[in-house]
Amino acid sequence: MFYVYILQSQKDGNLYIGRTNDLDRRLKEHQNGRVSSTKSRRPFVMRRYFSVANESDSVILEKELKKGFRRDELKKSLNTGGFA
Repeated sequence: MFYVYILQSQKDGNLYIGRTNDLDRRLKEHQNGRVSSTKSRRPFVMRRYFSVANESDSVILEKELKKGFRRDELKKSLNTGGFA
């Protein structure tokens, strides 16, 4: 099982989208400053995660969510509670 996850920085409010095969471990790495790209933006809140069957699907979903128009849609859905 793989996961695509969305974190929100409590420091600057911005989103971070990533993927992993161990969600708990990866969140701890982000919170403990062991991820260079998010180190200065701690602490984080897990806003949403998606379970996918395999790694290749997680790569596709992560890329799709990071695209500009999907990212805007994602931000809106997190504010309203829905996501299409």
